[in-house]
Amino acid sequence: MKVIVVKDYESLSKVAAQHLLGEMFQRHERVNLAITAGSTPIGMYEYLAPEVKGKDYLAHVHYYNFDEIPYFSGKQEGITISDLRRLYFNPAGVPEAQIHVLDEKNYQEQDQRIFDDGGLDAILLGIGADGHYCGNLPGTTKFTDFTTKVNCDEAMKERISGHFEDKEEIPDFYVTMGPRSVMNARHLILFASGEEKAAIMKTMIEGSITDEIPASILKMHPHLTIILDEAAAKLLDKEQL
Repeated sequence: MKVIVVKDYESLSKVAAQHLLGEMFQRHERVNLAITAGSTPIGMYEYLAPEVKGKDYLAHVHYYNFDEIPYFSGKQEGITISDLRRLYFNPAGVPEAQIHVLDEKNYQEQDQRIFDDGGLDAILLGIGADGHYCGNLPGTTKFTDFTTKVNCDEAMKERISGHFEDKEEIPDFYVTMGPRSVMNARHLILFASGEEKAAIMKTMIEGSITDEIPASILKMHPHLTIILDEAAAKLLDKEQL
């Protein structure tokens, strides 16, 4: 595990973009990346999109979403892929042939599809204040799970309701790459910003591996890079890094 602490959110965004660009440029054959939506990567995508747009020599880079919250009606693409298109794929002009969508229809084939494509070279992960990553929230998946369907109870429906203007579209389930699927990637890059992430980063990095903190299992990965700004790292024991 390598922990990188940078000054602020802008620096974090640049360093995260540099790590993804490093994955893209490390070889000429196919590169497979799973990337995250949400608020933390917004600045990173602002740096990354101009570096990727119009670059034909990056046609070997392929992208995967690692979770999806579908609309109940199924009449439009899910929340995650829609956000990724808005934040990155559209501004960067990523061709559709390089985008491999995970959704409620194909999730059972996700792991085999990635294996057939050569495996994931890197996954860019955020982390929630409760220690979740992808759709692996406390009490939802087991460390042994591959890509799976997670049923939504009323509490989960309330949690995801903010994504939906029409509350009739809140689904009964979502799909996510499970811990075993994530751990199969060659490189995990986890980043976090702000004081609100300081407590969970201390628990995740310095605490024990437990189901109660889903992201704690990521410490077992042989190539984990954690990128934090100073606010997110403020509680860490610097002598242990």
